[in-house]
Amino acid sequence: MLGVSLTPQAFLQRVGKELERIDPAQIQALADAVYECYQHRRFVFVIGNGGSGSNASHLCEDLGKGTLRREDFENDSKKRLRILSLTDNTPYILAWGNDEGFDRVFVEQLKNLASPGDLLIAISGSGNSPNILRAVDWAHRHGVRTFGCTGYTGGKLKSLAQQSLHVPLDDMGIVESIHLTAFHWVVDNLYGRIGLGKQ
Repeated sequence: MLGVSLTPQAFLQRVGKELERIDPAQIQALADAVYECYQHRRFVFVIGNGGSGSNASHLCEDLGKGTLRREDFENDSKKRLRILSLTDNTPYILAWGNDEGFDRVFVEQLKNLASPGDLLIAISGSGNSPNILRAVDWAHRHGVRTFGCTGYTGGKLKSLAQQSLHVPLDDMGIVESIHLTAFHWVVDNLYGRIGLGKQ
């Protein structure tokens, strides 16, 4: 928690420096992976815990709604992005977590919903959350592509996921903020490609 010892100005300067360390190609790769699902009518699933779970819900909402022009809201012929955050069905998550163990809360939803060719975006600051790793492992064995978003050293997720967006910093709050900043660029890029038809 770098903010414990930094002033607001110093904290913001540090965040700016950390943003510049991110590989832009990784952010582009995330946008491209989602767009490929859009092109081929495949589903995108997003998972995470805590702040990363909040980012999963936020990314889902932004991509589901924010890739459309307002004039297309009533246009039923306009192809839409199929995206679902698996963090939002609280009773379902609690049922699996309480009855069978928290490590099953995401993978069991994938078993109901996912098909080969779909995409799983797995967000974990540590890269070591057991329920994230279990979902990614299942995805690989069933033809679902995986994209990990990590911080710190990347944990097991960084090497397990087929593609990744990595923030090499030992501060969870800043890692989550940088993930969300990257996600907002992805939304803007895909609004251009999906909403405005730019290539």
